[in-house]
Amino acid sequence: MIRVFIDASVLFSAALSATGASREILLRGIRREVELLASDLVLEEVRRNLVAKCPDRLHDLDDLLEAMTLHIVNPHRRQVIAAASYTELKDAPIVAAAQQARADFLVSLDRAHLVDVPAVATRSGLRIMLPSTLLMLLRADSPST
Repeated sequence: MIRVFIDASVLFSAALSATGASREILLRGIRREVELLASDLVLEEVRRNLVAKCPDRLHDLDDLLEAMTLHIVNPHRRQVIAAASYTELKDAPIVAAAQQARADFLVSLDRAHLVDVPAVATRSGLRIMLPSTLLMLLRADSPST
């Protein structure tokens, strides 16, 4: 099964909208078509952002989290330090957790620091992409969806 590490931006987007690629990836996780991975930091960040920007959508996040099996992976400090040598410090724990989880994909909406930075993908060994890009790949693998 494909292992997908989701960052806070993907969870945030899925909590805000019942449609879109972020929500569809989570729904695929609920249907056990993909294995969803995250870290405690991701969950803390998405909650903090929802409380600050859209507190009325916290229940949507809670409903999604309750419906899915989300495997939590927290990186070791040394992994975060290593990742900080080639990515933004704020993103190093995310990259390190995805590496530790042996994720097939790291999905994020952060183009500036993750998705559109080839050096991060190269140095981390991760396939980093937008949810919409992953969804296209998943659909190509199963044409009936």
